[in-house]
Amino acid sequence: MQVSAYTVPTDAPEADGTLAWDSTTLVLVQVLAAGTVGTGWTYAPVAAARLVEELLTPVVCGADAFDVPGVSQSMIRAVRNAGRPGLASYAIGAVDVALWDLKARLLGIPLHRLLGSVRSEVPIYGSGGFTAYDQAQLAHQLEGWVQQGIPRVKIKIGESWGTRPERDLERMRHSRELIGAEVELFVDANGGYTAKQAVRVMRAAHDLDIRWFEEPVSSDDHAGLGQVRAAVDADVAAGEYGNDLYYFRRLCETGAVDCLQADASRCGGITEWLRAAAVAASFGLDVSGHCAPHLHVHVAAATANLRHLEWFHDHVRIESMFFDGTLDPRGGTLTPDDDAPGHGLTLRTADVAQYRVS
Repeated sequence: MQVSAYTVPTDAPEADGTLAWDSTTLVLVQVLAAGTVGTGWTYAPVAAARLVEELLTPVVCGADAFDVPGVSQSMIRAVRNAGRPGLASYAIGAVDVALWDLKARLLGIPLHRLLGSVRSEVPIYGSGGFTAYDQAQLAHQLEGWVQQGIPRVKIKIGESWGTRPERDLERMRHSRELIGAEVELFVDANGGYTAKQAVRVMRAAHDLDIRWFEEPVSSDDHAGLGQVRAAVDADVAAGEYGNDLYYFRRLCETGAVDCLQADASRCGGITEWLRAAAVAASFGLDVSGHCAPHLHVHVAAATANLRHLEWFHDHVRIESMFFDGTLDPRGGTLTPDDDAPGHGLTLRTADVAQYRVS
């Protein structure tokens, strides 16, 4: 098993409600069996690569390539003393995706067929709209998605930990003007507001028909999420930081969300994504894929209670730079390639070498 890390600068300054950044690090894992390579990745600090090397490689190497859920459990046991939430879960996610890709390639079939497709097309929403963008940058991005036929788009609000609600509202109104009445408008505060503040902002934006309100408060504040959910028309969503089934179950059973978000690159891979989706289904909830669209598209196609997948600007850009075989979002859906084995992506090794940091 090989692991490497790459840091890619953003194409412009970026920020959301609670964080600013100028680069993104991708940790890449490749597993080999019978001359076939499976590839997985996560977006995490370089330290996740070292965790793969020290704790996960010993339990993965020599395992049966067809027993992915079993290897997943072995990895979870291996990180017990390191602490599963956080980097360990991200590291497991990268390896787990690589193992599923490897298994499908060994069988010579697309990954979504191995998992069991329930749909041929995966709905997406355009995601970016960073608080660091000026009006021209925001317009360029939103109008680009609309021109591609993507029927739902998301911008960041909650700027500077919720201290600039007037600018949030101004940007929401500007976004609605740009996309027109027919395109759904989503917003994401990244936990920047208090519960009552989030409700006040949504009331002030009542005429904008906001359909999706992501992390109005911290995703760990289930009571606050529930308070917002009960008071606003938009669907409240959270879950992108979920690491295990207990986390996802708590979000569902406390009535905190209308739609559960899950991220295979963070929660432990495709194996845990499928289990999280089943938890959501048991509460009558849909699941939405957070970020990393090309990592998620095959498992999304195999998830009956999927709502949509996030076409996130940073990860779309990076995945298009790193891999051949990326997909076309025009029309607002992604269609997994039925003619390519595994997840259908091939690493552009020479092209990305300049970004390698580990």
